Amino acid sequence: MIHALFIINRSGGLIYSKNFTQQVAQLSSNEALIFAGTFHGIHALASRISPAPKRDSVKDTGIQSIDTKNFRIHCYQTPTGIKFIAVTDLLQTKLSGALNKAYTLYCDYALKNPFYNLEMPIRSEMFDTKLHQLVQSH
Repeated sequence: MIHALFIINRSGGLIYSKNFTQQVAQLSSNEALIFAGTFHGIHALASRISPAPKRDSVKDTGIQSIDTKNFRIHCYQTPTGIKFIAVTDLLQTKLSGALNKAYTLYCDYALKNPFYNLEMPIRSEMFDTKLHQLVQSH
């Protein structure tokens, strides 16, 4: 089950956050911004210190998941550097397909809006509706 979803832009700014269950605490605006900035920094450091050989054709993705005692954080980084982060229960092992679908929804309902600016928060009811449907299906 997906409990929460965060979207972070290329510069580390939080552009979307949504809780889908009551099982996780609702973060305040400041806490969500701190989470986004911290995760962005850790992700960048992890990709730089990775001992895996760097290949020009494949971009290093840094952190893909973080396991804790009670939950798991999944990260999907798009080719443009936007990060989709999902907080799930421990039963979810692979979530890259669902996060890739969330990226498709982002492209369809946010990026195709001529009034949307990449650095601004996502404000689209249709995006919220389709994302909620996606989360319910997983």
